[in-house]
Amino acid sequence: MSRDVLVVGGGLAGVTAALRCADDGLDVTLLESRARLGGAAGSFQRGELAVDTGQHVILRCYTAYRALLRRIGAADGVRIQPRLRIPVLGPGGRRSVLLRRRLPAPAHLAPALLGYGELGPGERLRAARTAIALRALDPADPALDEISFGAWLRSRGETGRAVDALWGLLSVAALNAPPDRASLALAVKVFRTGLLDTPDAADIGIPRRPLGELHGTVAHRALEAAGVRVLLRTKAVVLRQDELGWRVPVRGRGGQDVLNADSVVLAVPHSHATALLAEQPLPAARRWGGLSAAPIVNVHVRYDRPVLAEPMAAVLDSPVQWLFDRTSIAGARHGQYLAISLSAAHEHLDRRTDELRAVFLPALQEVLPRARRARVEDFFVTREPRATFAQAPGTGALRPAAGCGPTGLALAGAWTATGWPDTLEGAVRSGELAAHVVRAAVGQARRAGVEVPR
Repeated sequence: MSRDVLVVGGGLAGVTAALRCADDGLDVTLLESRARLGGAAGSFQRGELAVDTGQHVILRCYTAYRALLRRIGAADGVRIQPRLRIPVLGPGGRRSVLLRRRLPAPAHLAPALLGYGELGPGERLRAARTAIALRALDPADPALDEISFGAWLRSRGETGRAVDALWGLLSVAALNAPPDRASLALAVKVFRTGLLDTPDAADIGIPRRPLGELHGTVAHRALEAAGVRVLLRTKAVVLRQDELGWRVPVRGRGGQDVLNADSVVLAVPHSHATALLAEQPLPAARRWGGLSAAPIVNVHVRYDRPVLAEPMAAVLDSPVQWLFDRTSIAGARHGQYLAISLSAAHEHLDRRTDELRAVFLPALQEVLPRARRARVEDFFVTREPRATFAQAPGTGALRPAAGCGPTGLALAGAWTATGWPDTLEGAVRSGELAAHVVRAAVGQARRAGVEVPR
């Protein structure tokens, strides 16, 4: 058995797997069908602006993702808050703040919950009790995956206002699903790991550079420095296995070819994985075929002057969900460039840009009084129809383990069984799990007495 590994997919999962395998001394080739690395977490140019394909935040508890940034030399690419602070805006200049205190968990959130102006006194007290109950649940309990987060909240006596203005405010952004369509198990993971178990876990990090630079340019340099052969604009056609290993026909700029490998890491979306494994049917593939997708829509507005004084804010009682100031990150030399991130955006996915403009510019004026006097210099929309898998009740049983296939095949991607939602952290952890599967296959060959040449 040789040490050749083929990684199919150049998103965060594939980049992570390739680096980990290269660090183990394996010979790695990475294929990416796009002209850049980074997958869905990338960027494109629009005039002088470097526009991220999605608005991603990083939490302090994203330990694997932050370790990847250190590994590729991009640790300075994310700025993390000293402590969690989320401004919450509403129409008419209404404003609240969710701020953690320097107290042990879970007391660090008590002042924020008990002082949250968007809820009444009774709702705040009930929310604190619900937080304590959430902390007692185990996200690995399969029974929780069969229940919706919204149903569980209502069983605790949470009001519709509390579900929308507190629990949904956070869970929709984290799970790309409203509470009634979100798995309780994944919601427990979000709130326990991100908010309740340790006091600083939810401190928010925002990229200081475009994602295309962090996950693309910088990651590409790190891969090549590690000895990984990177083939861009190269698409795998199908995965075939025989007694000599894996044979993967590919199409690229140089035409068609066949790449040979002893191990393959398949780090692509679940629908693509099914197609590539059409000649290698797996029982798990029939299960993950039940996974569906959920969209995210991003509305981009450039004003001739600053209208938002915060780097980011959540918005209630408005079509706007989350606002990000992208001015310096994107390289704008004047005015202010804002991005609105709309999760679970089914209703907006097929609407024309002029229709969205008619909705969101007035909505921004309602929550940002300065926007009423500002001139809009640019307005555009980016759509991610399959931004995440639909993180609904029952999906836990559909997500495959990294090593669920034949020897020499590993699955990666945030849709696999990482124990995490579909996030940057989940993607990186999936790459680490896939590299572990490859490492185990090499170790098994050594123990069987098969020569592994260096």
